[in-house]
Amino acid sequence: MKVIVTGAEGMLGRDVVRAAEFVNHEVVPLARAALDITDADAVRRRLSQEQPGAVVNCAGYTDVDSAQDDTAAAMAVNAAGAHNVAAAAAEVGASVVYPSTDYVFDGAKREPYLESDEPSPQSVYGQSKLAGEQATTAANVRHFVARSAWLFGHGGRNFVDTMLTLGRDRGPVVVVRDQTGSPTYTAHLAQAIVQLLDSADYGIHHLASAGHCSWYDFAAEIFRQAELECVVMSCTTADFGRPAPRPPYSVLESERNPAIVLPDWRRGLASYLGERRLATPARARS
Repeated sequence: MKVIVTGAEGMLGRDVVRAAEFVNHEVVPLARAALDITDADAVRRRLSQEQPGAVVNCAGYTDVDSAQDDTAAAMAVNAAGAHNVAAAAAEVGASVVYPSTDYVFDGAKREPYLESDEPSPQSVYGQSKLAGEQATTAANVRHFVARSAWLFGHGGRNFVDTMLTLGRDRGPVVVVRDQTGSPTYTAHLAQAIVQLLDSADYGIHHLASAGHCSWYDFAAEIFRQAELECVVMSCTTADFGRPAPRPPYSVLESERNPAIVLPDWRRGLASYLGERRLATPARARS
């Protein structure tokens, strides 16, 4: 099947391209320079030209804090752009995958969120992603909404790399302890998304790593697996003072039967660190 991947140079997009190629899909990777999803006419022309069987829309506005003061830009990409992609896919008979986020929930439930739970985003970023889910659903009956959480992987800024950089300085690291979620390796998420393409199980899917932890616990595990000695101190979300509100609890689980189950987040971290070591010269790791 021919699969278009928008946002193909992003962290998730790169892994979706690799995962789709691995199972012998014909992949058309489109970075932002090749296709701006906010340009509805350009999206329609490109999909009409390519005639894909599926589109995975990995293009997105992902800066959670910047979105608080840039609502128009976040909505343009995550909502209007999502509509453009889903509608153009529907015109050529293609299915569409829209990766979304745990931040569509407010975190008040305090037990894992299921696909049937009512979203209540507290940040502009979360609101823009929920709007994108709704736009995708309305524009294309053959839609998959793939909610995930706390992504880390190659080719983009992520929490693991930030911690490793700070840890090499040997100074104490301060990390939030009162937010709980499921850190998810983008390579594992990409495999799950590609698995969806070969099904007709349309609708919302929760695709986050098994298990959960706080950001503080995540940081401690990063240093343990990386064998870096670094003092990890904790603080509250209020102490940290970020512009955008985060859900205090946003663990995702699936109520689908059968559900696609991702590996435990610790396995994802181990895989990422192993691949990172292979890709990084020894001098840069020291």
